[in-house]
Amino acid sequence: MKNIGILTSGGDAPGMNACIRAVVRSAIYNNMRVFGVEQGYNGLLNGKIKEMTLSSVADIIHRGGTILRTARCDEFATEEGLEKALNVLNVFDLDGLVILGGDGSFKGAKCLSDRGISTVCIPCTIDNDMGYTDYTIGFFTAVETVVDSISKIRDTSTSHGRANIVEVMGRNCGDIALYSGVAGGAESIIIPEVEVDIDNVCKRLIQGKNRGKLHSIIVLAEGVGNAYEVAKNIEEKTGTETRVTVLGHIQRGGTPSTFDRVMASKMGNKAVDLLLQGKTERAIGIRENEIVDFDLDEALSTERVFNNEMYEMAKVLSI
Repeated sequence: MKNIGILTSGGDAPGMNACIRAVVRSAIYNNMRVFGVEQGYNGLLNGKIKEMTLSSVADIIHRGGTILRTARCDEFATEEGLEKALNVLNVFDLDGLVILGGDGSFKGAKCLSDRGISTVCIPCTIDNDMGYTDYTIGFFTAVETVVDSISKIRDTSTSHGRANIVEVMGRNCGDIALYSGVAGGAESIIIPEVEVDIDNVCKRLIQGKNRGKLHSIIVLAEGVGNAYEVAKNIEEKTGTETRVTVLGHIQRGGTPSTFDRVMASKMGNKAVDLLLQGKTERAIGIRENEIVDFDLDEALSTERVFNNEMYEMAKVLSI
């Protein structure tokens, strides 16, 4: 293993740069050359590849986003696109590839490994929606961003005696809403995994008002439905002015948390170790605070288990 490539694919996540840094420095330490692929699989198809040095990754551990940038690439999903990618890898004489991303990025890695390319995948997605690992890089930073926003929204909601729905990312996975709702002291958490009971949400809001509470924070995952319709329903049922704050892509940006930086560094170092051992088709994860690796097929097929115990605790603590 002499030359390896690294690419970031799909949505960006805080901590990707810390992971890139770890891969590059670990590889150079072991006398390997590292090539950065710009703009994900799209850049791979178009040969947007440059050699990386120690200086390439200086002063990036604290930066959000990805210095390699990322992009969607429908062409890669075609046989012609895959052949094009394999040709580029051959031209640059890359023996292995480290892929940072989510489920779609991992599936792309699987296609390459099936054609003889050594691949190691690292989970980078703020949604925390990959079942084989306890956490994904970027998740906790996104939660911190949401909690900070909730604190600011609570201030203005209290001043006006309003309820406020905070819409967060998570189409099919409600972990951002669940964790930030617990940490932010939300009165209600609405997520895709649990059928919403608007009457119960309204009941909690009214009970809070009756004991003198001046605000109500409701955290809603985007996959549940239209936040503005939910707000209108609550306002009609309770008579409480209800506003909506859609946080959007602010959740993907910002300085990565300490936890994300450390986890990303460990996973990046682990990826290089696996390639040096001649291993391929591996997915790195974290289980019970230990960095581990799985067969890529196993990682892709492992269903995510919803933390119902935490959800029930959230209801208890928000009475």
